[in-house]
Amino acid sequence: MDQKFKQGTLDLILLTVLEQKPMYGLEILKAVNEKSGGIFSFKEGSLYPSLHKLVKEQCIEAYWEPSTSGGPPRKYYKLTDIGLGTLKSKKEEWATLKNGMDLLLRFT
Repeated sequence: MDQKFKQGTLDLILLTVLEQKPMYGLEILKAVNEKSGGIFSFKEGSLYPSLHKLVKEQCIEAYWEPSTSGGPPRKYYKLTDIGLGTLKSKKEEWATLKNGMDLLLRFT
């Protein structure tokens, strides 16, 4: 099921997953789904525009690798130094938001 993500949340998710290792598109989808327990399950229609945006912003780099299964080459994505800095900043913003929401929700 496609989720409606707050602007920037999908970037944080993708940068976090790519921090682990370079991955190709479907591998990214699988990793996000598995690591989030299925909470962040989205389709290619959401993934690729976000990946292209992150490439344009120089947060990630795209490159081609031959397929290990004999199929066509796969396009991999990896984090850049700019992406690492962006990820650090987004994690800090998320922690602040989460802490504020935790405090606020205690009173409801």
